[in-house]
Amino acid sequence: MTDTVLSITGLTLALPPGADRPHAVEDLSFDIRPNEIVCIIGESGSGKSITSFATMGLLPKMLKPKAGQILFEGRDMLSLSEAEHAKLRGNRMAMIFQEPMSALNPCYTVGDQIEEVFAAHTSLSKQQRRAKTMALLDEVRLPDPQRIYHSFPHQLSGGQRQRIVIAIALALDPSLLIADEPTTALDVTTQAQILAMFRDLKARRGAGIMFITHDFDVVAEVADRVVVMQRGRVVEQGTVDAVLNHPTHPYTRQLIDAVPRRTASDARPLPDSDLALQVVGLEKTFHIPRTMFTPARTVQAVKPTSFDVRRGETLAIVGESGSGKSTLVRCLIRLTEPDDGAVLIDGVNLMHKLPSEMRAARKDIQIVFQDPYGSLNPRRTIGDQLIEGPINFGVPKAKAIEKALELLRIVRMQPDALNRYPTQFSGGQRQRICIARALMVEPKILIADEAVSALDVSVQKEVLQLLADIRDRMGLTMLFITHDLRVAAQISDSIVVMCKGEAVERGTVAEVFGNPQSDYTKTLLAAMPGQNWELPDLSAATA
Repeated sequence: MTDTVLSITGLTLALPPGADRPHAVEDLSFDIRPNEIVCIIGESGSGKSITSFATMGLLPKMLKPKAGQILFEGRDMLSLSEAEHAKLRGNRMAMIFQEPMSALNPCYTVGDQIEEVFAAHTSLSKQQRRAKTMALLDEVRLPDPQRIYHSFPHQLSGGQRQRIVIAIALALDPSLLIADEPTTALDVTTQAQILAMFRDLKARRGAGIMFITHDFDVVAEVADRVVVMQRGRVVEQGTVDAVLNHPTHPYTRQLIDAVPRRTASDARPLPDSDLALQVVGLEKTFHIPRTMFTPARTVQAVKPTSFDVRRGETLAIVGESGSGKSTLVRCLIRLTEPDDGAVLIDGVNLMHKLPSEMRAARKDIQIVFQDPYGSLNPRRTIGDQLIEGPINFGVPKAKAIEKALELLRIVRMQPDALNRYPTQFSGGQRQRICIARALMVEPKILIADEAVSALDVSVQKEVLQLLADIRDRMGLTMLFITHDLRVAAQISDSIVVMCKGEAVERGTVAEVFGNPQSDYTKTLLAAMPGQNWELPDLSAATA
């Protein structure tokens, strides 16, 4: 076993009685070698994260190993005590979790949390621990390491927090590094930096890396070998070229087919219709008062912005976190009051309406939020939540229920969903329900704010297709807010690119992708993962 860092053989983990299947993972086998990135890919519930938890000795007590081995440096991890696991974790093996804000303690500075690893596993002095911590901050390319060292997690950006978690994992030069969806929630440019860092770490550190993801473009960017999992079983594994360019299993082909792409044949002409939405000079500035620790400051979240959207058109608003996308949307529907500008729906200016009149006006413009789990009340049935809007606008309950059943059919949900609760549905199903709820009041404009960013690739494809079908069927005008240019290209007719509160570019998908004018747009396009991977033609294999 000297040529492998980790060897998993015949691993089977039993689920408790009453689960949707007998085993969390079943007969799982694969190896990770030094200086190698093995990507574990699959949808939610495929067993990816459970595999990493079993390797790290972090399995929930309800999951019981039934068979197999996890050999790390010649020792079976399933037979070790908790104390023996604790000596290895952070020392010989380390894990980078998906959400860095949850992985970091908000009560301690970044420097203290990195130094804690050295204090737990070494006898280094305080000065030596600090020197090594500063070297790690520099290695993961954080700006101004001295400032970062004394910062708390909430004072850093998402990308900086992720680099801190990586620095903690690298502190003692582990031979096995596990990264669980480390780039899922990051902007495209930050994602590109983190992926480049993993490639660099593999070359310089020589560690074996288990990289868990559901994004095939990320796999194409960093993987040496790929393991595809479905419902706890490995359905395909091999080199990155074999799996991505010559997949043999139907499930792998299904996932690759769902990767967002847009070709010239997908383009449709811009609708030749009346203007549904006009935004004129909309702007918003936040004045943040002075505190005991920070001076007062002014942030121009949205600089004067103007654009038109025709009836039946889908406009994507793209940009990184902090670009002003969400503030712009909140100003459009006056959840945040803009400082100046006009928002006209069919020629009627929402900015002229009193707060008491906005309640009726919001019927014309509805929003689907990013998180389908936080958007629905877990204590109320789906039916109650769907009919609430129409009833508030005077629609009789019987007619509202009839409308709810019709929209459930449109979003491809069963009628019995009316009597069930949100916890009984998957993330993709909840997002379909949120779309149905937004359509219940028959809006003229539908806003989707990062509505597919948290979904698996195949579910994402279904929801994007559903939104396109509803747009065409109901003649909706759509604003699609996203930081993923691949998704924007697939769903939209035209694109507005925002940077630091300013709309720096506007054009059709072909114009923005084919001939970008703004340097910022060029940077975003250059940072998209998987650009050197051309999707294989799977039509013959699928047929």
